[in-house]
Formats: sequence, structure tokens, C-alpha cells
Amino acid sequence: MGRRRAFDEDEVVRAAVELFGGRAYDGVSVDDLVTHLGVHRNSLYKTFGSKRGLYLVALRRHVADDVRPLTEALAAATDAATALRLVASANLGLLLLAAVERAPADEEVSAEVDAALAALDQAIADALGISAELAAALTAAALGLRLRGNPGGARTALAHRLDPLD
Repeated sequence: MGRRRAFDEDEVVRAAVELFGGRAYDGVSVDDLVTHLGVHRNSLYKTFGSKRGLYLVALRRHVADDVRPLTEALAAATDAATALRLVASANLGLLLLAAVERAPADEEVSAEVDAALAALDQAIADALGISAELAAALTAAALGLRLRGNPGGARTALAHRLDPLD
């Protein structure tokens, strides 16, 4: 009979989301995971299989805990400025890092990122009654603003130009 786990898997995954979201996959070593998550190396491998296995679990958790609630909030958006503000201010660090770092090299990560971005696009299209193409452009603009850390004034100006009702 195996020993009971000495750690809370849910807490470890949440902490991994923060760690990978702040430092990216390549910026986190297995030693970093062991140190920051408080999990023994053997336990980490037994539970998640590998660093990549933990990363995929963390990415999926990030989508469930951060991206899905954002899509629900976007459903209530009544204008492009609100949608931009919601996306640009959301906690999407791990998703953005995954999109630029891992998705080009890892098909599973790419599929997760593509699905999350498609969900954002769809939520914006449905909420604002706009085409999928315009919604994707709005999502891209909001994520670009998020990456640049641009303050609200620029978000509002951009939203005004993209708002199909203006």
C-alpha cells in the first residue's frame, strides 16, 4: 500500500500556475518547482509525470479559473470599451506566455491556447453582436494592450475606434 500524499494537489497546481505565469516554462526548473511548491521531486514526478505534465495541468487550471470566468464576464459587456477593459486587466499571464513560448513547439499547449482564445473571441462576438473577425481583432488588441501594460486611456481610445456602434 502506498503512502498518502503529503501535499494538497490543488494547492500545488495553483502555485504552479503562478510560478509558470510569472516566469514561463523555460524560466522554471524542476528545482524551482520543488523549492517553490514544497513538493519532493519524486512526488512531483509520481503525481504529474514530468515538469511538462505539471505545466499542462497548470495551464488547464488557469483556463478554468481565469479564462472561463473572463468569458462569462464578457457576456455582460455592452460595448467594446468594456470588453477591452475586461480582457486587458484580466489575469492572463500564463495564457500569454504559453501562446508565445510553448504553443509554437507543443501541440497540446497550442490546442489549449487556441481553445482559450477562441472562447474569448466568441464571448466578445456574442456580447457585442459583432462578427467573429472583428471579435478576434478586439481580443488581439486587448491582449496587445495587456502585454504592453498600457493604461486605461489608450484602451478607451482604441475601443472607441473599434466599436461598431460608433
